[in-house]
This record gives sequence, structure tokens and C-alpha cells, in this order.
Amino acid sequence: MSAEFRVEKDSLGEVQVPAWALYGAQTQRAVQNFPISGLKQYPAFIWSMATIKKAAALVHQDLALLDAKMAAAIVQAADEVIDGKLNDHFVVDPFQAGAGTSHNMNINEVISNRANQILGYEIDDPKKPVNPNDHVNMAQSTNDTIPTALRLGALWRLDELINTVLGLAETFATKGQEFDHVLKSGRTHLQDAVPVRLGQEFNAYAKAVRLDAKRIQAAGDRLRELGIGGTATGSGLNAHPEYHHRMVTKLMGLTGIELRTSDDLFERMQSMGDQADFSGSMRALCVTLIRIANDLRLLASGPATGLDEIRLPAVQPGSSIMPGKVNPVLAEMLNQACFHVMGNDHAVTLAAQAGQLELNVMMPIIGYNIFQMMDVLIGAVKAFTEKCVLGIQANEEKATGWLAKNAILVTALNPTIGYLKGAEVAKEAMATNRTIREVVVEKGYLTAEEADSLLDVRAMTEGGIFGGGGAGG
Repeated sequence: MSAEFRVEKDSLGEVQVPAWALYGAQTQRAVQNFPISGLKQYPAFIWSMATIKKAAALVHQDLALLDAKMAAAIVQAADEVIDGKLNDHFVVDPFQAGAGTSHNMNINEVISNRANQILGYEIDDPKKPVNPNDHVNMAQSTNDTIPTALRLGALWRLDELINTVLGLAETFATKGQEFDHVLKSGRTHLQDAVPVRLGQEFNAYAKAVRLDAKRIQAAGDRLRELGIGGTATGSGLNAHPEYHHRMVTKLMGLTGIELRTSDDLFERMQSMGDQADFSGSMRALCVTLIRIANDLRLLASGPATGLDEIRLPAVQPGSSIMPGKVNPVLAEMLNQACFHVMGNDHAVTLAAQAGQLELNVMMPIIGYNIFQMMDVLIGAVKAFTEKCVLGIQANEEKATGWLAKNAILVTALNPTIGYLKGAEVAKEAMATNRTIREVVVEKGYLTAEEADSLLDVRAMTEGGIFGGGGAGG
């Protein structure tokens, strides 16, 4: 071994590998062949793969297919990977050879070389006993380990994602209670509509976000069925007959994650439908979050020349040239994060439909995008919740001021005076800059007392028929 490199061999021949690296020839070839993005796989993927290797070593020891001493070394090496101690040795770009063979071999080579060190061998020793293919990858294939890792990696952070989303929902609900007394103009088509309470708007946001959390939870639950043990095509060739069930049980014990066996390992390897479904559930959340972020930007617009019905926390100066300007930066950040996540989902969708016959070879980019989606959403939603929504204040004076000018209040009079007279009153009120009450009383359609009763704005936000009249609307 030279000062900088050592020589490793694979089925294609010799390769120079950095002397410090725990990975071997196949990883080095991938580094040379795919200098694409400089990106690396997410910790969720590395954790998942190392956990699979650890479980396999334990299962094979239990089945008397792997020497106990060698199994113990593999388990110790896998634990070091799981703990993040060997992250510098995972160097393969996510844009790489199909299916993820380079990823799988990167894990296999690092764990085998570290296991050899644990057993007292130098990594350039030709007599080192632990082989990446024969021992670390025993009864496995890229084709069943990578799909399993995609599922495990998503489940690893599923609770964190769900709790983050529910935290936003609860914050909206808290604001809904706080703002329940604030009467304001509703708006449809961005035009004046019948009154609502600011609290009703925020409670609706809470409900929408909760529903998205349920969608993510349901899609996540479908990831619990694993296909480990299918090996190359789903047939389980080279795997012990008990391997699949034992692996699922062992992985549950190691991770504390609820998992299920599969009754069709071929389908688990052919299809990325569950991954596409999970990705789509995060896209649906983004649809909601973008809409809400845009609403908050509208409600806070101005402040002097916009709606100004709420005030968002001022977290940083908004302009390098306009002194005193403060922008809705957290809502803008959330929009950008969601646009990115929706782009990730599109990549997942395209990759998920690109499988052929017994395998989807686009799994590396599916995994990268799903793990990035989760990472970005967790960070963005937490920041939006804590730095924006939690500190929103209502501008009640401005909200009620706009409401007082809203001619659509006449809608509450439809059952009493009818739609056509109501339209007449509304047009005249807007043309003369007077209130609905003033015009309807002046025209003699209602007495002052009747108008005051029927134009009870708080009561309008509760729904129902005002006045009990029979006139058509």
C-alpha cells in the first residue's frame, strides 16, 4: 500500500482506492464513473442499509449460516455505521447505476473492511476473512435491500414528519380560538363576500393540515410491508426459507418500527407504487401549505396599502434599499420549500413508472428524493410554525373597518327583501359610499329595527336563514 492508495480487486480487475477509505473497488469505480452532482445519500438511507446488514448477520448466525465471531464483527461494524461514525466513507452519487448496486456495495465494502479491522486485520491484508459479497451481503441482492431501505428510511422519520405537521395544525387551532371574536369580510374570487370570523379561517387551516397528516400517515403505513428476502427477482434464490420472516421480525426488534411480511416478494421488487403514494401524500401537503402561505401573505399585505388584517412577526429587514420594509419571509420560504418538494415528487413519479419486468432500476433517485422531501418539509414546517404562525397577531381594527364597507352584507337580507332588491341596495350603497343599513332603510324595504336585527354580523357568521322571510334569492 502506497502512502495515498491501496490496490483492491473486483471481477473487472484491480482498482486504486484511497488508503484511508474503508470502501473498496466497486465503490471506487462508482466514484470514477458517476462524478455527477457531488450529492450524497441521506442519513436515512445509510441507517436503513446498515440496519439491514446488521439484521442479516444476526439472522444468519441464528440459522448457523454465519460464524458467530464473524457475525459479531459485522454487527459491530454496522452499529458504527448506524451511529454515524463512518459517514465519510459513503461517497456514491445518487445519480448512478440503476437499482442502487453501487450504494449496496458501498455499504457492503465499508462494513466488511471495518469488520476485518475489528477482527485484527489490516484492510489491505489479502487474508482478511470478511467478504463484502459472501458475508455482509449473504442472501441479499441490491434488488431487495434497496427497496427495503427506501421503506425503512421513510418510516425512520415518519413520526417526526407527522408530529411536525400536527404541530402546525395545533398552532393554527390555537390561533383560531384566539381570533374567534374578530369579525371580518369573507372573500371569494378575491372579492368581498359574506362575513366570517378570523378564527374560522384559522380553524379551517388547522383542519386542512390535520387531513394532510392523515394522508401521510396512511401512505406511510403502506410502507411497512417489506420485500427483504426476494433476493434478485423475488424468488428468494440463495436465501434460507425462513429468512424473509426472520428478517422482518429482527428488523422490528432492532428498530422498534412496526413492520409486516409480504405474501408476494415479486411485487415488492417490481413496484414502487407505495413509494409513489407516500411521495404524493407529501405533495398534497404542499398544495395545502402553499395555499395557506399565500393567504397569510394576502391577509398581511400592505400594511398601508393592503388588507393588513393580520400582522406576521417581523424576523428580518425586508429590503436593502427601502428602510423599514418588512416582508412575509417565512411564508415565502415555505412556498419555495414546497415548490422544491413538488419537483421531488415529480421525479419520484417518473422514476416509479420507469420500472420494467422484475425490477425498478430508478430506485436510487426515488430514495434520494423521498428522503429529501421529508428533510425539507420537517425543517420548513417547523420554522414556519415557530417563527411565523405562533406569533401572528390580528389587526381587529382594520378587519372590522373593511367589513363595515362591505356591501355584500345585503346577502343576509335575501330571505326578507329578495335577491333583486338586495342587488339594487348593494349597488346604490357602493355607488354612494353608504352602508347597506342606510340604503335599505331609506328605501323603506326595512325599518331601522328590522335592519339592525337582520344585519347582526356575528350572527351571520353562524349561518342560518335571517328574518324567516319567503322572498326568493
